Amino acid sequence: MNQKELRELIEFIVEKDIAEFEFERGDMKVRIRRGAPAQVIAPVQHMAPVTLAAPVAGPGVQQAAASGTTPQHPGLSVGRPAAEGEEPGLHTVQSPIVGTFYEAPSPGAPPFVKPGDTVEVGQLLCIIEAMKLMNEIESDVAGEVVKRFVNNGQPVEYGQSLFSIRPRT
Repeated sequence: MNQKELRELIEFIVEKDIAEFEFERGDMKVRIRRGAPAQVIAPVQHMAPVTLAAPVAGPGVQQAAASGTTPQHPGLSVGRPAAEGEEPGLHTVQSPIVGTFYEAPSPGAPPFVKPGDTVEVGQLLCIIEAMKLMNEIESDVAGEVVKRFVNNGQPVEYGQSLFSIRPRT
């Protein structure tokens, strides 16, 4: 199953409002569950594990998930207000896609940003790898990075908090 077929399958499942789907072809097995955490499916034979999750939201989400950007502002990541227990006024950058979080461009390289760094709008914060594509996540606010919620190499879900930024006033 190639990337295009997989994307069409996910779009069909979202369109038909299917909660769970399992597909098996030869030595490949795919299971998609909406509204539940993504699962790593163990390979049947000589395949790498596959992690899948379909976003549960309205139109434009599929386009955003495919491109790694928000539909309204291409190149910008998804943000939300601070959650309970966080310092008021902080802006949280969330993952626009399911994938693997990378803090640096390559192993051993310094991270793009770390807590205490000042960032500008459009500055690269991290990379999220999804289906062998490296998606650059940029800051959508200028300010100071207060916290990083994810460790390098950790899998992330759609909408998961990545960074907390104190906006510049």
